[in-house]
Amino acid sequence: MADRTSSSITINADKAAIMEVIADYPAYPQWADGIVAAEVVSADEEGRPEVVRMTLASGPIKDTYSVRCQWSGVDELRWDLAEAGTVVSGLSGRYALGEGSGGTEVLYELAVDVKIPMIGMIRRKAEKIIIESALKGLKRRVES
Repeated sequence: MADRTSSSITINADKAAIMEVIADYPAYPQWADGIVAAEVVSADEEGRPEVVRMTLASGPIKDTYSVRCQWSGVDELRWDLAEAGTVVSGLSGRYALGEGSGGTEVLYELAVDVKIPMIGMIRRKAEKIIIESALKGLKRRVES
């Protein structure tokens, strides 16, 4: 798997409220740019998404793939690729929530591998754009 790209943002809400929005995968198309569909395929015994099928349409990349989620209460969500798509061949990431000044600090890490040739620097730039957009969308959604 490629090196991870990461960024963080402070959100004026508690961890539980933020994780509630993160866990609501079917609502991602409303706030996460590029995600056009997200379907919970299976849930764990606590009702949290375990496997999620996502459809991405971002620039030239259009793909459907599945991720497997691992939850650590309201502190962290990790995911990795459960089923590759036609373009996405590797995917892992995490949201980590911690106390920050003026709210909750949300760290987002992401690593994506694709089947098409892509220079590492370009892939990291694309990951950075995805992360920044997701964090801003998450902040708007939670604080609205």
